[in-house]
This record gives sequence, C-alpha cells and structure tokens, in this order.
Amino acid sequence: MINQTIFFSNNNVGIADTTTIAGPKEGEGPLKKYFHNILDDDLLNQKSYEKAETKIHVAAIRHMLNKNGMTAKDIDCVFAGDLLDEIIVSSYAMREFDIPFMGLFNACASFAEALIVGSSMIHGGLMNRVICSTSSHFSTAERQFRFPLELGTQRTPLSQWTVTGAGCTMLENNPELPIKLTCATIGKVIDYGVKDANDMGAAMLPAAMDTLKTHLKDTHRNPDYYDLILTGDLGDAASRLMKKLLKKEGIDIEEIHDDCGVLIFNREGQNVGQGGSGTACSNLVFNSYIYKEMLNKRFKKVLLMPTGALMSKTASLQRETIPGIAHAICVEVV
Repeated sequence: MINQTIFFSNNNVGIADTTTIAGPKEGEGPLKKYFHNILDDDLLNQKSYEKAETKIHVAAIRHMLNKNGMTAKDIDCVFAGDLLDEIIVSSYAMREFDIPFMGLFNACASFAEALIVGSSMIHGGLMNRVICSTSSHFSTAERQFRFPLELGTQRTPLSQWTVTGAGCTMLENNPELPIKLTCATIGKVIDYGVKDANDMGAAMLPAAMDTLKTHLKDTHRNPDYYDLILTGDLGDAASRLMKKLLKKEGIDIEEIHDDCGVLIFNREGQNVGQGGSGTACSNLVFNSYIYKEMLNKRFKKVLLMPTGALMSKTASLQRETIPGIAHAICVEVV
C-alpha cells in the first residue's frame, strides 16, 4: 500500500460476473438495453417500499447464484450496503441466504467500499469468491432523507433522483478472468460545510477531487492513463464544476470524465434534476453498461469513483453539515 492506495499486484482479483435489476424509471433511460432485468412495478406487491427494496436486493443476489449454477456454499462472503437506517435492506436480504455477511455503509459510495474490501480479502488469500452488492430505492430514500412523497414537495434545481434497483459484482481469485481490479484508493471524509440535503453534488465534489488527486499521485499516473474516469453520482452541475476546478490545478479530465448519475437517466426527458443518485447508481451503471463495454474492449482502463454524502435524517434536523467521501477503483482489461 502506498499512502491511500492498495495495489493488487498479483493480478488475481477478477470480475467473474455481474447482474443488475433496474427500476421502471431507470428502465426507460438510455441504458435500458444493458440492464439484465427491469421491473414493471417498484412496489412489487409489498406493504412498503422498504420491503420492496429488500425483495429487489434478494432477487439480485439470487439471480447471480442461479445464472452461474451456484449455491450459498460457493460464496465465501457477501459485502453489501444500502442507504436506510442500520442498512436494514442488506441485513434483511441476507436472512434469505446461508452465506457469511459483512454490512457496509459509505452512503452512495458503499459499492466502492464493498469492492475494495472484497478485493482485499481475495488479494490477501483469505477468500476465493465473494459477492459485492448494493441497492437503493427512490421512495425509501426520499422519505428518509428529505420529505414524505405524499407531501408533494417541489424539487429544487440541484436535486437528484435516487436510483431504484440493485446490482451484484462477483469477484473471484482467477487469473484467467479478462477484467481485473488492479488497485484502489481509499478516500477521506471531506467536509466543506454544505448543509442542503437537496444538493448532494456540492457535498460530494470536494471528496471526489481529493480522491482523484491522491490516486494520481500515489500511482504516478496522468489522467490519460484511463479511457474513462467515472464518478458515482455527482450529477451534471457538480461534474462540470469538478472538471473546471481540476483544470485550474493542471489536471485535465475534460474528454475522459463522465458521471453515473448523468448516464443513467435522460435528464430533460425524465425530469430528474441533476441526474441519478443512490447506492444503486454507480452499481447499476458499472455492472451493466461499463462491464459489458469492457468485455467488448471499448473501455480497457476505467477508474470508477463512487461518491457518498455521509448524512442522516437526525444530523440534518440538527443542522449538521454533510461530509462527503469517494473511493477510486482501477478496473482494467488485462
């Protein structure tokens, strides 16, 4: 490890498979053809949206096992997270599986946290095959972090739309797999004093910049080492601002940067404000669109940087600021 960056130097951490379940609105967006499954109804005949999100998370893990002909005994551990209090969706989902479980929370950066912990376990020889999964749901996140949907509150211009869905990445100790996780930079908690729960991009932007600069320094790389530098869910305005601020510091990512929150929706046509957000945002985009395009070798080197706003409803009611975090994972076709 150099500073904040872990190097998986023996090239043994590979992506064995991915699976995604997208909500109805996500299924109407530009990435529709890449998702493995698209829901017709995001309530799924459940009594609450929290129960529906749990059902989606269970379905994503079960689909991963079934499509690979595996049982619970074939998986060493599931690393999972979500946005709700005490990560209840992930915990309740894992009641359905006889698999060791570690619950993780870094808000919308939880997918990155899962990939880093899972990769480290494999790289260190402690585990052979793991599943990294996250989920989120528009209707559960909105009433926890902002307003009850029944209130019909007008959305602000800088707000984002929490992605409904769940996805899994199965990592495996297998040198033959074509796509590897080669290094990862662990982010720091950065707080610039943002208090607006409807402006997540502003809260997460400083952390994304800090992690990217640290990653480039630790690896002695220039941005053009990558075909794509992909943030998690900064949204359109914060993504454009990040490119401008980095350019002033001599780091030009103008032609190679994109954001999962921008990619997953048609912003104008779907009325989603600055784009998507949520624990499932970077997960769905990476495990569908990015992974398939890496298999096709359109992208060969991708820096995935899921971002998270480390808030809670209690902290917001107490007028606390919103710290941000971002982790970076280098994914390469080798």
